Amino acid sequence: MTTTIDHHEPNPHHGGGAEALRMAAGKDGKDKQYGVDITRHRTEVEKQVIELETQADEIVHALEVTEQPNNLLPKIDLFLPDVLKDAVFVGHVVTDLDSVAGAIGAACLYGGTPALASPINSETMFAFQEWGAKMPQYVEDILEEAGPDNQPDICLVDHQQTSQLNPCIPVDRIVGVIDHHALQSKTIVTDKPIYIDIRPWGSMSTIVAHTFLTHKRRPPKDVAGMLLSAILSDTLNLLGPTTTKWDRLMVAVLADICNVDDIQLLASRQFKAKSRDLASLSAVGLVNGDQKSFSFQASGFNGEIGFAVVETTDDQVILDRIDELLPEMVLCKKENGYTCIFLAIVNIVKLHSKLLLCGPTEQCLAEAAFGGTIISGSSSSADNGNLMDLGNRVSRKKDFIPAITSTIKKGWTKPKDIKRGPSSLDLDIGHLEVDPNDPYGKVERVVSDAIKKEGPNPAKKQKLRESPVSVEHELEG
Repeated sequence: MTTTIDHHEPNPHHGGGAEALRMAAGKDGKDKQYGVDITRHRTEVEKQVIELETQADEIVHALEVTEQPNNLLPKIDLFLPDVLKDAVFVGHVVTDLDSVAGAIGAACLYGGTPALASPINSETMFAFQEWGAKMPQYVEDILEEAGPDNQPDICLVDHQQTSQLNPCIPVDRIVGVIDHHALQSKTIVTDKPIYIDIRPWGSMSTIVAHTFLTHKRRPPKDVAGMLLSAILSDTLNLLGPTTTKWDRLMVAVLADICNVDDIQLLASRQFKAKSRDLASLSAVGLVNGDQKSFSFQASGFNGEIGFAVVETTDDQVILDRIDELLPEMVLCKKENGYTCIFLAIVNIVKLHSKLLLCGPTEQCLAEAAFGGTIISGSSSSADNGNLMDLGNRVSRKKDFIPAITSTIKKGWTKPKDIKRGPSSLDLDIGHLEVDPNDPYGKVERVVSDAIKKEGPNPAKKQKLRESPVSVEHELEG
């Protein structure tokens, strides 16, 4: 049964809370004055939602609303790929909000099961609590329950590289990829054609939201809310360099569907939650929490580079721990066999970044790629160059990796006379342990005198590297 919408009935939320924004930030395109000395300027996300109010409202009213919104009309079924029906939709390890929301949205859209590749972070927890969405199972549990003879098909969301793939996923069961990243090193290789939807947009959740609309589907409020929060996260509140007109439009549409009266308040609360994990994370967690690896094979450079990002509303809190982070970067570099490792600290409020450099090779490559000024950010480091100001570069996908890739492709090589720094020494990498006395399960590195030749158990090491926040504890508490 289809519910009829009166297009003439005014929407009390005015296209994603645009009227509320006008009340908060001034009407008729003017900033609001508070007294004589204070002016409240509209934020970028407010400007975009207000500007797209009419278009978003028209789209939302045009969507068909049924009593069972997850059911498709038969005529629309014909245009959805059968290969994704009943698949398990799962994001990358070191799970972030976009990979989780994208999996939930895609599973709702195509008719499948969402899954988690690893424990979630505090921002994703905020989104679940804000929108009341159901927490998916871990992909390991889903595959184990299915049994070896009844393994489900898998659709990867928000990634397509084997280095970001949960190791329990059989590559021969992958039937689809929905992503917004470049095709670079270690892209999956399949023995048969699969469904591919890769678009150069700011968020994978934007792709899913857009597909809902093109199929005249109205996502349920909890799904729409998760998608909305994910887009705000990946585009840094529509201010990031990867943001496109599609991201802006989907934010306006989803805000309308979710009846968001104050989009800026939502974004502020979400980004505050995003930084909550940092206080409880060890140096191991900060270096490994959002780290991706990239392989390069060029005439002058053949190796793997690890690039980690910490996004925070207060970068000084992280910079104050640089003497902890630099040694951990060195150990992580050794552990993973990287040629270089970088850690970017991104202030998501000021949209400003600094890059931690743990050795002379990193310093040399960073100077060639970014041309920034290298300074000392450490009080105890023997080197006088372990920090680079990256200015307004904030995106690994658009700003950091492309610059490094371009530099290497142009023939950059490691200088032969480069001095030997701490990142090139033979160090005992130790092993990772969970602190039994820490309520958050903080992961610390323990360096021992004798390490077994086989090293730490890879599966255990991967599990330890994931977010230390207990999902069950957070939901219950």
